[in-house]
Amino acid sequence: MFQKLVSHNEDLNRLVEKGFAVGFDSNLLIIRDIPYLNEKRDLLWGAIVSKLVPVDGNKVIQEDHQILFAGAHPHGLDGKPIPNLGGGEHKLALSEYNKDVVVQRSFSNKPCVNGKPVGKFADHFEKITSYLGIISGPAIELHNANPYTSRTSKGAEDKSVFKFTDSLTSRAEISDLSKKFENDVVAVIGLGGTGSYGLDFLVKTPVREIRAFDADWFYIHNSFRSPGMLRQEELGKQKAEIYAARYDNFRHGLSIKPKFIDASCGEELDGVTFAFVFVDKGTSRAEIFDLLISKKIPFIDAGMGLNRKLGPINGMMRATYYSAENGAKIRDQKLAELFDAPENMYRTNIQIGELNALNAALAVIKFKQLRGFYLDENSPYHLLLEISDLKIVGKFENEEN
Repeated sequence: MFQKLVSHNEDLNRLVEKGFAVGFDSNLLIIRDIPYLNEKRDLLWGAIVSKLVPVDGNKVIQEDHQILFAGAHPHGLDGKPIPNLGGGEHKLALSEYNKDVVVQRSFSNKPCVNGKPVGKFADHFEKITSYLGIISGPAIELHNANPYTSRTSKGAEDKSVFKFTDSLTSRAEISDLSKKFENDVVAVIGLGGTGSYGLDFLVKTPVREIRAFDADWFYIHNSFRSPGMLRQEELGKQKAEIYAARYDNFRHGLSIKPKFIDASCGEELDGVTFAFVFVDKGTSRAEIFDLLISKKIPFIDAGMGLNRKLGPINGMMRATYYSAENGAKIRDQKLAELFDAPENMYRTNIQIGELNALNAALAVIKFKQLRGFYLDENSPYHLLLEISDLKIVGKFENEEN
């Protein structure tokens, strides 16, 4: 990452040539060896952290005029806090490789042109040198401190599952939370309306591996409840082929097979740490449940039933979590259909894209709560959402059936 960024961005290269201790962490620029004074005018050393916004695979720009700082508030020669450094306390978890940089605060000092503040600095070089003058000026004058150590920290190899820089995670400052998925191998069983949206959400989640399965074909009606662009040549192909092509340029660790999962598919799920079941046939669901429970793989089953009796469409969306420990017990509650009713062959199967997406979102949000990415105060294992009032009700482990 170091050589790539420095060679393609002149302002970053100028920082290196100037002698700054330049390093990178995901989409963050780190400048170590920044001297500053405390209230006793003692010499201390900190680090400047600035967010990078990727433009393409090589170029980056600054996000705004602000920086983060690893250190206490710097003081002037008079022992008073340096003024005109807005911001406040701030925390940001960096990678293990940069654990020596502990962000404590943010600073905001807009550049000025002809005495008037403007929105951004011209580039990273102007930004860093400007903040250096403010933060380190007193330390350089009093202690002859040298910020130009030419120490570089090239960082560990980027092992991201994504094929381009994940600027969303660093921009939102949630890298520590995203790491909670790094050991997950997720199975997605069924790529119909809800399953296709579930796959779309999971592809953009930094799980280590995704294995998806569906042997059905992709027709025109599928395009109305499927994420992404429709190409004419996709019609009549298998869903597995289409979705594999759509997401090939997005991430590594993605396998999509044209296959139905049944009791004979145990090897396909070896090593899976979590599964999503997005199928609408009861007998198929029952066989998949038995397989997952026998392999002690926790999973979420999602489904919905829509109807139109006298006018507008109504119905329920469901997401049910089957833990590795209690999967069989929850299965016995018959919260999901595990048989094919005779009248189903005459039923109108209403599927609407936004409801498929919402159903998939309920399932993925529950998964992320289980991993500690989202806060989970109540921990329901069974979620129901009715369209008519948009209320979600839950079922809890300690409730009687």
